Amino acid sequence: MTDQFEFDIRLIFAILNGKVSAAIYRKLYRNFKKNGLDITPEQWTVLIYLWEKDGVKQQDLCDATFKDKPSMTRLLDNMERQHLVVRISQEQDRRTNLIYLTKTGKDLEESAHQITIQTLNEALEGISAEELEICQVVMKQIFRNTTEIKDI
Repeated sequence: MTDQFEFDIRLIFAILNGKVSAAIYRKLYRNFKKNGLDITPEQWTVLIYLWEKDGVKQQDLCDATFKDKPSMTRLLDNMERQHLVVRISQEQDRRTNLIYLTKTGKDLEESAHQITIQTLNEALEGISAEELEICQVVMKQIFRNTTEIKDI
C-alpha cells in the first residue's frame, strides 16, 4: 500500500511522535497566558469534558483524555489547588470520587473557548476548508485503524 504514495517521511514521523499536537499545545498555552488564563492545555481537556458533563468519575476523564490514572490524579490535584474542580466521594462507594467544576472552573468556559478558537484559527491559517475536511477524514481513519474506538 505505501509504495503507491510519495511520503514526506519526516512529516509522517513528526505527526506520529506528536510534534504537531505539541506545537499546537504550546501555542494554546501561550495564548491562555497572554489572555490571563492560568490553565494548561491538559487542564483545558479536562475542563471541556466537565463543561459538557459535570460530576463524572475520574476514570471517565481518563478515558476521554487518553490519560492514565496517575497522570489524571496529578492533573486533578493541581486543578483542585487552583480551585477549578472539587472531588466529592460517592456515598455508596467512598473509594469513588465524582469530579465537579467549581464556580471558578465554570466561569472559565467562555474565555477559554474564545482563546481556543483563536488558536485553532492561527494553526489552520492558509488551509482551505476542503483540505481541512480531507485531513479530518484521514485522521479519523488513522485513529480508527490504530485504536479500539471506532465511533469518533
